[in-house]
Amino acid sequence: MKSKKETSSKEVLLEKVVSFLDKLSCKNDVADFPGSYNGLQFQNSGKVSRVAMAVDGGIAEIESAVSLGADLLIVHHGMLWNAPIPFVDNNYRKIKTLIDNDIAVYSMHLPLDAHDKIGNNVLLAQALDLKIKGRCFEHEGKNIGVLVELPKGDIQELERRLENLFPHTYKAIRYGTEKPKNIAICSGSCGDVVPLLKSMGIDTLICGELRQKHFTMAQEMGLNLYPCGHYATERYGVMALGEAVAEKFNLPCNFIEMPNPL
Repeated sequence: MKSKKETSSKEVLLEKVVSFLDKLSCKNDVADFPGSYNGLQFQNSGKVSRVAMAVDGGIAEIESAVSLGADLLIVHHGMLWNAPIPFVDNNYRKIKTLIDNDIAVYSMHLPLDAHDKIGNNVLLAQALDLKIKGRCFEHEGKNIGVLVELPKGDIQELERRLENLFPHTYKAIRYGTEKPKNIAICSGSCGDVVPLLKSMGIDTLICGELRQKHFTMAQEMGLNLYPCGHYATERYGVMALGEAVAEKFNLPCNFIEMPNPL
C-alpha cells in the first residue's frame, strides 16, 4: 500500500461537505433500490483535504484513493448494498484500508442518474451533443431517463457520435427505423425498460448494459438498441459531483479511472 501524498494544506469539515453533497444531489428526491444507501457510507476523523471520485466503491478504487492522498471518496455504486454484511475477506480489507488511511466514502446512486443538472443521463446527452426534449422512465414518481432529438445526419450521425464517445464498449443493435422519432437515454443497467419501449412510443434506446434476450426483443419489436457499457455511461455524474465539491471548497480532486469493459 502506498503512503498518502500530495495532500492539500486546506481542510474542510466533513459534515460541511456531506451537507453540500446531500443538497446538491437531491438525495431524498428519488427512492432507490432496496439495499442501496445514498449519502455518507463511511466516515473519517472529520476533515477533508482532497477528493477522489470513482464509479465503484471497490478495493481497487479505495487503494487508488490512498495513493492520491484523498480523504473523501465519492462513488456512484457504494460499498454496501444488502444487510447483514459480514466484514470478512474483501469487506474487511475495504474497512481496514479506509480506517488506516482516514478516508470517508460518500455514495449516490439513482438520484445521480436522475438529476436534472449533474445526472448521468443529462450529462451523457450533453457529451453526445444531443438536444434534450423531455424525460422518461418513471421510478417511484421520478423520471430517470431523458428523451433527445435525432441529430442532423440521421441515425448514421448518432452512431458516429456513440462510437466516438464509447470506442471500446459501443454496440449497435439496429432493427428499427433509420429516422427515429423518440430516442431515450438511460445509463447503467436498464434492460427492464426494453419491453415497455413500444408502448411508450420510444423506438431507440441508448443505454449502459443489456442482456442476451434483448437482442431478440429488438428484432421482434423493431427497435434500435445501443448498449455502451454500464461503467462507461455512469462516469459523468460522479465526476460532476466531485468537481462541484472541489470548486465549492477549493479542494483538489481526481477521478479514478478503471479499465472496466462492462
